[in-house]
Amino acid sequence: MTEVQGPLSEAEGREGLKLARRSLEQWVRTGEKLKVEAPFSGGLADPLGAFVTIHTRDGELRGCIGHLIGEGPLGELLIDLGIAAGTHDTRFEPVTEGELADLVYEISVLSPMKRTRPEDVKPGLHGLLVHNGPFSGVLLPQVAERYGWDAETFLGETCRKAGLHRGAWKDPATHIFTFTAQIFHE
Repeated sequence: MTEVQGPLSEAEGREGLKLARRSLEQWVRTGEKLKVEAPFSGGLADPLGAFVTIHTRDGELRGCIGHLIGEGPLGELLIDLGIAAGTHDTRFEPVTEGELADLVYEISVLSPMKRTRPEDVKPGLHGLLVHNGPFSGVLLPQVAERYGWDAETFLGETCRKAGLHRGAWKDPATHIFTFTAQIFHE
């Protein structure tokens, strides 16, 4: 995967991972949202979009939730997304306390969206958002990398995730946006 220079330092990325983990752990154990005493600083204070992805230790997806655009401090968003990825991803039952020790976290901090032509999509660098009428779907850059997809397959799978047919990316009414992601994982 292409390394992306992003807004967070390595230390801020590690702190973001801790926020996502601690927030879900506290929520599952107490039903209370993690509170942070000091205000966020550096990249964690910036209003950035992000995703939190949770896997089991054997690599199975356990939850993934994100926001494409940040509306407040990234640190606060990562707290909310940590909880949401573990409890609100409709593909999975909520995480239980017995699972917490066996989960592995990943955060993806997103660049702004950019309207793109299909021929400019670069799997392994870009994430995709496709939008057509009421349908939209998003896949992170690491998804194409994980499955070894070329650009056409990546576009088709993003359309499928949106509830469209795989060739919908060729429709002039389908809008294609790319973004990059600075990725941190445990």
